[in-house]
Amino acid sequence: MTKTENSLEHIYDLHNMMIGHKIILVYEGEFTQEITKSVLAMAEKNMETLHEDTNIKKKVFNVMVECLQNICKHSEEFGPENTVFNTAIFMIGKENNEYRIATGNVIYNDRVDKLKAKLDEINALDKDGLKELYKTALSTSELSDKGGAGLGFIDMARKSGQKLDYTFSKIDETISFFSFQTKILRVKEA
Repeated sequence: MTKTENSLEHIYDLHNMMIGHKIILVYEGEFTQEITKSVLAMAEKNMETLHEDTNIKKKVFNVMVECLQNICKHSEEFGPENTVFNTAIFMIGKENNEYRIATGNVIYNDRVDKLKAKLDEINALDKDGLKELYKTALSTSELSDKGGAGLGFIDMARKSGQKLDYTFSKIDETISFFSFQTKILRVKEA
């Protein structure tokens, strides 16, 4: 095997991993409004080729929009010298009866506890509880210049009807990597 062949093996490995995990779209890099629009257009086109039900497409698209907006609004700015920390990842996968939408980005450690508490609060609620929390968040003054009150996460939980999965992987004393995933079922739950 030549040096070039050996260095290109990772492409084949990545391709096989994506097939194995049923990933249909991945974007890793800097997220801007223009890139977000492009990612959404690619995902929408991909779903059209899969001949997905219109209601499912709407739910998936709405959740994708919220996920991508969260990345754009809430990713930290680390300056040009830390380009690796200025990137985020977005993935969508489809397996039998569900779509999985996942994101990941770097956040400051001092934000982890508050975000974890908000996600745990959302996950503890049923459909009616989520509706009330959404109304409360809309009517309070929790909104900030970065969005607010966890409305996007509440909305994703409401639209997906599923618990929100997340982890925080500590990178160092200052920052952690926030991994987030939600699922949209392709069939009604019994």
